[in-house]
Amino acid sequence: MLVEERRQRVLDLVSERGFVALTDLAQSIDVSESTLRRDLDYWHKQGVLRRTHGGAIYVGDAATLPALEERSASQLEEKRAIARTAAARIRDGDTILLDGGTTTLEVARLLVGRSLQIVTNSLPIANLFAASRETDLVILGGYVYPKTGVALGPLTVRMMEDIHVHQLIMSVGGITNKGLFNSNLLLVETERQMMRCADEVVVVADHTKIGRQALAFLCNLTDIDMLIVDNQLSAEQRALLDQNDVRLLLAGAAEDNHA
Repeated sequence: MLVEERRQRVLDLVSERGFVALTDLAQSIDVSESTLRRDLDYWHKQGVLRRTHGGAIYVGDAATLPALEERSASQLEEKRAIARTAAARIRDGDTILLDGGTTTLEVARLLVGRSLQIVTNSLPIANLFAASRETDLVILGGYVYPKTGVALGPLTVRMMEDIHVHQLIMSVGGITNKGLFNSNLLLVETERQMMRCADEVVVVADHTKIGRQALAFLCNLTDIDMLIVDNQLSAEQRALLDQNDVRLLLAGAAEDNHA
């Protein structure tokens, strides 16, 4: 096998699985671990994946994904309206799982000081509750994704196996007729486990995400219980959601249930 062919095979395997252990990689490609370490180092330098102890994690879009601070300023008023609507549905005493993201961060800001149990994989969100006496905080650990401060991957997934929450609030990178998408394969695997932990799956997304497709498929529209979006939807975007019987809640408007 040519060097270029082998390196591409390595990249393909890591990108498909999100995370690959070195031993598994060696068995799949049937070359020595020392050779694979050099290949992983090569892709690490290219910024496509990140070397870890005993393997590698795919971060192919890390270079193009804007930092959290940059994304926070985009559609800020819409995100705050969505956050107010989402926070109003949460009752004191609930256990809430908050995914990382700029819209979920706005939700978290409104929950500070309330009597809740908060579970999160987001360092920025966890920091909001770290000193709170009213809120019980559980931080999910794992590999921390560059620029976002969000833990994801196999360790994060394992930590959630015994966790049960009343509600998951998560953000996505895009929503189309095909379903929900996000920007990273490893993030998607983590979010699928989050969905399995929750009685209710709530997606918060501003209108710019409707009709947009991101890198990695997360789930079908029928797999979520509620979508909260701002009231700037176009007729085309609304039609897309209506066609898929999405239970939709417009921020600032009455609930529109298409169950």
